[in-house]
Amino acid sequence: MVFKKLLGALGVGGPTVDTVLATPTVQPGGLIQGQVNLVGGTQEAKISGITLTLVARVEIEHSEGESDGLASFARYSVSPPLTLAAGEQRSIPFTVPAPYETPVTSVAGQHLHGMSLGLRTEVEISGARDKGDVDPLGVEPLPLQRGVLEAFAALGFRFHSADLESGRIRGTGQVLPFYQEIEYLAAPQYAGRFQALELTFLASADRVEVVLELDRRGSDVINHHVLDQAQVGQDLTGTVDGWIQQAMANSPHGHGSSGHGGHGFGAGLAAGAAVGVVGGLVLEEFVDDVVEEAAEDLFEDVFED
Repeated sequence: MVFKKLLGALGVGGPTVDTVLATPTVQPGGLIQGQVNLVGGTQEAKISGITLTLVARVEIEHSEGESDGLASFARYSVSPPLTLAAGEQRSIPFTVPAPYETPVTSVAGQHLHGMSLGLRTEVEISGARDKGDVDPLGVEPLPLQRGVLEAFAALGFRFHSADLESGRIRGTGQVLPFYQEIEYLAAPQYAGRFQALELTFLASADRVEVVLELDRRGSDVINHHVLDQAQVGQDLTGTVDGWIQQAMANSPHGHGSSGHGGHGFGAGLAAGAAVGVVGGLVLEEFVDDVVEEAAEDLFEDVFED
């Protein structure tokens, strides 16, 4: 998808920016490639720099409940200062990495309902930063992640939804200030033993951490596991089934749910009851990252098309 926008910093007659992605779909840790096309307006423009920002819609909990906002999680400068003459056309190629913890948005080409992620182009011009349009970016799972997802499918789990939650999972190598939850409805063989399961991937260059939460009546059960590159290509169905059996066997008693209405990791669980209990939310990390209402409306429009 191609976007073109008149840069508002110079108003009518200003330059336009058109960002084109050569890689509309990547994997975590992969390279995002494309070019930013600039066309000068009716007057010369001094551009201080061009920044590409990965943004995603994230749910944020606070004292008054829950809300969501558009958060940035990686920024890349792709151009030094330059002067764009009136009517001049200039293309700026870029190659930037997607963080390994970039959330998955699709599996085998099928979009995960609830996921909104894209690349925003920001142009600093005339002392003001113009936050341009958001170009949707698809993220397919790494081979290890795909193996886990295929195992859940083989076990009969049904995908329900996916979202991003602000916060950190203690006891893990999490880097980003949010994590993805992929929710499945329980497979038939587990009927009556738990209602749903939420899966979180925390990937790095050499391994993938997997955090599971089982939603059982009156309690949430959280377990943490690690897969390494040697397991790529293996059938993980038995491994995943073992994780679930372990979680059911380690079900804590007397602990309520996390207060998420059945969603989200159990922050209310006692420390040490299970590996990977979520700590307090760090909202201040998002203060500078939640964009203006207009940008959020634009993001919604893009993903509704």
